[in-house]
Amino acid sequence: MNLRQLRYFCEIVESGGGNRAAKRLFVAPTAISTQLGLLEQHLGGALFDRSTRPMKLTSLGDFFYPRAKELLLQVGRLDDESRGIATGSWGWLGIGFVRSTIFSLLPKTIKGFRETHPDVHLDLVEVLSELQNEQLRQRRIDIGISRFIGPFKRSSDMKYDVISADPFVAALSIDHPLAKKSSISVEEFSSLPFILYPKNSRSPFGQQMLATLQAKGTNPVVAYEAIEIHTALALVGAGLGATIVGRSTVENNRSDVLFVPIHDIDCGTSLVAVTRKDDDAKILGFFIDLLLKTANQKS
Repeated sequence: MNLRQLRYFCEIVESGGGNRAAKRLFVAPTAISTQLGLLEQHLGGALFDRSTRPMKLTSLGDFFYPRAKELLLQVGRLDDESRGIATGSWGWLGIGFVRSTIFSLLPKTIKGFRETHPDVHLDLVEVLSELQNEQLRQRRIDIGISRFIGPFKRSSDMKYDVISADPFVAALSIDHPLAKKSSISVEEFSSLPFILYPKNSRSPFGQQMLATLQAKGTNPVVAYEAIEIHTALALVGAGLGATIVGRSTVENNRSDVLFVPIHDIDCGTSLVAVTRKDDDAKILGFFIDLLLKTANQKS
């Protein structure tokens, strides 16, 4: 039994006879008859009652037809989806991201990607930068969008595409006098209670921020530790202190917080797309290109 035999059989049923099926399939009637005979021989019984005109399905034919039709539909879907994966127009893409990217970069990238690849399912998972390699190796995600301070360790089995450099800015309560300035110094910033984030033993990000300030000869006092950036900014808005964030988080953010450049700090963050080195899926390439394009439009 093969797909041609199934296709010919279903066409006979739907067109009402072998000659009509031959015309619709652009083949000779003898080809239809031969393939039907081989199929019946394989199954061990007749699919049509040939004593009637037009031919009617036998009990075997009644059983066989809907299942053969479903199998042909599945083959068609398999063909379409496989071609789609090969060209990058269909499939599934797991995206791990750090929370700070949801302020502007990630939503804009996803919107643009959905416009060009509507048949690709996106699975979005919030993952700390330090945990993304592990999730990539387990194939829980296909791409990680990470944020690093300064140089970062690169694993030999991963590929790294730097999306953009993201300078630090101070996040200040809108009511604080320093928020009225066009820029502030590290010393001015460090005089405020410092709100450190994320509060996670596996992430060095908060301590790296603190070390960056201390390297400038200041000694900021950590007043609060927030689990994630949204909580940190809420504490800033409440007037409980200040924190530093990447400049890309400024857009679409809180109305009770102002973001002010720190003019004498020479360290910032890098946004990086991390993928498995052996993954050559075209969908990944499309998504990374769009990430870069979106970031360049903002810079």
